[in-house]
Amino acid sequence: MGDERVADSDTRHVVLVGMMGAGKTTVGRDLAMSLNRPFFDTDEVVVKSVGRSVRDIFEQDGEPAFRKLEAQALADLLMSSTPSVIATGGGAVLAKGSRENLKRSAVVVWLRASSELLAARVSGSSKRPLLDVNNVDTQDGNTESVLAEMCIQREPFYQEVAHHVIDVDGRGSRHTVKAVLELIS
Repeated sequence: MGDERVADSDTRHVVLVGMMGAGKTTVGRDLAMSLNRPFFDTDEVVVKSVGRSVRDIFEQDGEPAFRKLEAQALADLLMSSTPSVIATGGGAVLAKGSRENLKRSAVVVWLRASSELLAARVSGSSKRPLLDVNNVDTQDGNTESVLAEMCIQREPFYQEVAHHVIDVDGRGSRHTVKAVLELIS
């Protein structure tokens, strides 16, 4: 972490990475307003481009098809010359090409959260197809164990791309936005 790309944050995209439920979209929207930049959520970009929900894509085409669409959406956003704030899907870092694009084209902030916090935030949500794929009954308490395993699998990828890490446990979104602003300025 910490190289010449970070000093360039006034002209580079700021990208938020982290697990589902870490607060990337909420923090991203507020951060974009604070920086007076456009905001994009890669999931929303994918949905708009194909006219189907993330859940429909997962159910009908599978996770690999979604990941391909997600990687293309991220690449397109990173090619824009207008600095923006981008919230990625939690699995966007799984694609090697996406990791390379992130390291090359953005200041990346990892919003790191405990599996307990993530489970509390996503339990009962119908917007999390990966929990369905992993046969998680979000009502019976096994959400946290599935999320903990996903965190372990993804952590090296988040570390690889992140210039900054913010632990979000115990912080509200306003506090997290303030922390991001301090780190990137």
